[in-house]
Amino acid sequence: MMSLAARRELLKNVAPRYRHSPRAEKTSILNEFVQNTGYHRKYAIRLLRHSPPERQKSSRRRARKYPAQIKEPLVTLWRAANCICGKRLVPFLPELLAVLERHREIRVDEPTRALLLQLSPATVDRLLRSERQGHKKRGLGTTKPGTLLKKQIPVRTFADWNETQAGFLEVDLVAHCGSSTDGEYLNSLVLTDIHTTWTEQVALLNRSQQTVGAAIAQVRLALPFPLLGLDSDNGSEFINANLWHYCQKERITFTRSRPYKQNDQAHVEQKNWTHVRQFVGYGRYEGLTAQRALAELYQSLRRYMNFFQPTLKLLRKEHLGSRTRKYYDIAKTPYQRVLDCAQASVQTKAELQALYRTLNPVALLRELDRLQSRLWALETVRSSDEATLPPE
Repeated sequence: MMSLAARRELLKNVAPRYRHSPRAEKTSILNEFVQNTGYHRKYAIRLLRHSPPERQKSSRRRARKYPAQIKEPLVTLWRAANCICGKRLVPFLPELLAVLERHREIRVDEPTRALLLQLSPATVDRLLRSERQGHKKRGLGTTKPGTLLKKQIPVRTFADWNETQAGFLEVDLVAHCGSSTDGEYLNSLVLTDIHTTWTEQVALLNRSQQTVGAAIAQVRLALPFPLLGLDSDNGSEFINANLWHYCQKERITFTRSRPYKQNDQAHVEQKNWTHVRQFVGYGRYEGLTAQRALAELYQSLRRYMNFFQPTLKLLRKEHLGSRTRKYYDIAKTPYQRVLDCAQASVQTKAELQALYRTLNPVALLRELDRLQSRLWALETVRSSDEATLPPE
């Protein structure tokens, strides 16, 4: 089959000859044209009788709305926001720009400011296309099923999470075992609030029931709102009498996901990647020195992610035949969502606002780079470690 360009060129050459030929010759010209192009005979007759006019290529190009110099401040803002997508970055641009200017990390003139603040998410993603690079690794999963209390702890699925108040958290563990689960190694306890997306990470020396229970009690004191509910997977570090009795005593709703259904804990599973793996990696870490280094990293990361990382929340889905359309709210940081919620006290909100005015996201990123290098220097290499990690 001829290409479209070749058919148009053939039509351009054959049409004049067809129109000026006698009737007998027109039949043979038409037969040859239909055979070469594959067109229907009636359609071919219309083309040969009335050739479409040639398309005139416009020499005019639409003027560039955004000058090249706008990319430099946009890249600075984007990197300060940890290279997030345009849909999350654009609603946060006015606030982020004001913060960086307050700490003298960026300086823009008024015309550039006006252009930055009218960028659409699609334009931001287009302007930053050349800057984006991504590489995702996978690691080991270490969840072992708990055998106790499963009948007493109700199941809660992803579809059940429709909380409109802060305090209901999903909890999970991330193992820092490298490619071998032998011996004792560090773990990260990750808790994320469903309503505000506020997230806490704790560096654990091991994954024992006592260690996990003590860390949850520690996080409860650090949260800017009361802890009302916990939802875990079916690992024995969570499904045990210690945590069950603690939740019963403190009147904390305790639920669990279905076995082998990761999407039941989609909120915290996402944070395992964005709040742990992206900053810690997949290395193996052991001992008190590595735990202190990881805890110090999480102290800075807690402030950066909760105060300067806007998140999108799914509002609803519409099923249109075989397609699904999702509707999200306006991107806000967990800090902004906490200020909007009624569960945080007035005093807590005032303390968060005072802390926020002192924070510089670029300085926090520099601190995170320093702490990452310090942690990575403590990585333990075992003889059983392999270069290629199996999937989680």
